[in-house]
Amino acid sequence: MIAGVVLAAGESRRMGSSKPLARRGGESFLARAVRLLWTQCDCVVVVLGRQGARVREAAEEEFARLAERGALGRDLASARRGRGKGARLEVHFVENRAYRRGMYASARLGLATALRLRPSAVLLSPVDHPAVSSRTVEALGSSIAQAVKAYGAPRAARRAAAGFAYAIVPRYRGLRGHPVALSAALAQAIARDRDAHDLSDAIRRNARLLGYLDVADRGVVTNVNAPARGRR
Repeated sequence: MIAGVVLAAGESRRMGSSKPLARRGGESFLARAVRLLWTQCDCVVVVLGRQGARVREAAEEEFARLAERGALGRDLASARRGRGKGARLEVHFVENRAYRRGMYASARLGLATALRLRPSAVLLSPVDHPAVSSRTVEALGSSIAQAVKAYGAPRAARRAAAGFAYAIVPRYRGLRGHPVALSAALAQAIARDRDAHDLSDAIRRNARLLGYLDVADRGVVTNVNAPARGRR
């Protein structure tokens, strides 16, 4: 099983309003991020920070509306076609009270929370990359699943501390982007690493292998930090 993590705890200073609740194509950045990861992940952990209670309430109301319109039913049907009848769609919220320490603190908390589900791998994405395509997420999920399987999961996942520390990073025209795919072993090492400067540094410090997935998806390097005029 692959778990997902969405980092939505930032202060949104440049956006001027809550970034997770900013909208693109009729849905919030947060709902978009969760639904993208659901294409590969049964459960997605959302790390909240500033105005966490407000963001969670708004997100839950949005998911309720999506369920009423049948959108989540279609998401579940698609997941079961791809992963089997046992596939499910869950979202767990966790609050990072130390969100002012930056994205890496949220990444460590999100990974630690996701690892309690005993996944074989984790897909981690910042909330501010709403233009990422579902094909990219599917390619990342498939690639990390195949790599972990080749190593010998699920036994490797249970021995995460000494296991297969591998990352796959999407790359657009030579630029590294998000989401990133992490084996359970690497996710655990990052969750425990208090000395890294940021997520990229933590991956470099702890990965035994690092792979790149070259994509024609500009969305992996497009982080939205300012409101777009006329976009709802």
